[in-house]
Amino acid sequence: MKPAARVQAAIEILDEILEGAPAERALTAWARRSRFAGSKDRAAIRDHVYDVLRRRNSCAQVGGSLTGRGLMVGLLALQDHDLGTVFAGDGYGPAVLSEAEMPRLDAVSGYDLPDWALPELRAGLGADFDAVEALLKERAPVVLRCNLGKTDRAQAIVALAESNIQAEPHPASDTALTVTSGARQIAQSEAYKSGLVELQDSSSQAAIQGLPLRDGMRVLDYCAGGGGKLLAMAARIKGTFVAHDAIPRRMQDLPVRAKRAGIRATCVSTETLDQHGPFDLVFADVPCSGSGSWRRDPDGKWRMTQPDFQELLALQASILRDAAQLVGDGGTLVYATCSMCRSENKEQVQGFLSAHPDWHLVQETQWTPLDDCDGFFAAVLQK
Repeated sequence: MKPAARVQAAIEILDEILEGAPAERALTAWARRSRFAGSKDRAAIRDHVYDVLRRRNSCAQVGGSLTGRGLMVGLLALQDHDLGTVFAGDGYGPAVLSEAEMPRLDAVSGYDLPDWALPELRAGLGADFDAVEALLKERAPVVLRCNLGKTDRAQAIVALAESNIQAEPHPASDTALTVTSGARQIAQSEAYKSGLVELQDSSSQAAIQGLPLRDGMRVLDYCAGGGGKLLAMAARIKGTFVAHDAIPRRMQDLPVRAKRAGIRATCVSTETLDQHGPFDLVFADVPCSGSGSWRRDPDGKWRMTQPDFQELLALQASILRDAAQLVGDGGTLVYATCSMCRSENKEQVQGFLSAHPDWHLVQETQWTPLDDCDGFFAAVLQK
């Protein structure tokens, strides 16, 4: 596909997203009905779509409309592309721009965030708000976790290089590697297939490194999802590891990932969870706004509404209460989110401690993109 045809494809996909389709679903549907598109075409179109979603408001302002065409005009103008060569009306490319469609670079104002999120993020970030908001417009780095059960960072770097993947140590954690080139080859590399490395952001790795882990512990990943946090903990100590998720299908990849990593983990249902406790450590990475990972999932910030956010706050408080009941005497409860909103983080912990005087806060840490990682929050509680 020529560059102009890729832009036209992105326009069509963005129109589907604006009509309500999730970004991933719209991209997948386009790829399935466009078998002529190669892997490089699909990657370029995906980049266009996600670059727009990271700065949707700005693109709409510059492009003059909240439509797929207007958004792509805005994006390409912000990226200093020659619009005349793209909007030339040739072949499968987009039609020539009218006078009214010419970009207005001086039209940008405000932030590339939904209105409901502005006060929430201002409260959570304080003086860092503007700097973090600017970083949320950019692509996130690709970060790997080396599996300490099989290797260390130095050996992992060498193994990745054999597949033409270049990586360097990330300062946030002793397991974190920033990929500097070859990121699209990771899934096919021997280092990944053999379980030497896993994809995981450095803030999550730093949170795991800071936990009071010791051999022999019984550990529960309460909101396990794909199990990334559980695998990171299991790579550091010898113990018993149990995974749970209120929606079991989210854990469907965990057995394969655990086998690849050389780790034994038991997936359990909500109905049988009590039979496996109590636990020495319960890690609850709760459902959240995802504001800390909006560089990776910019579609998420535009799909969430104020009512959705309020429902999440109630759910988080409920999960924190339920997870605490599974911790044994003297044990540890970790409350975590990939959010930078104060009401999801500090205020949830404060509310829990006020209602449960037998618990106390050991430490809490907030990471943001200013740390060259995703936004993440972790509070370590003990009773």
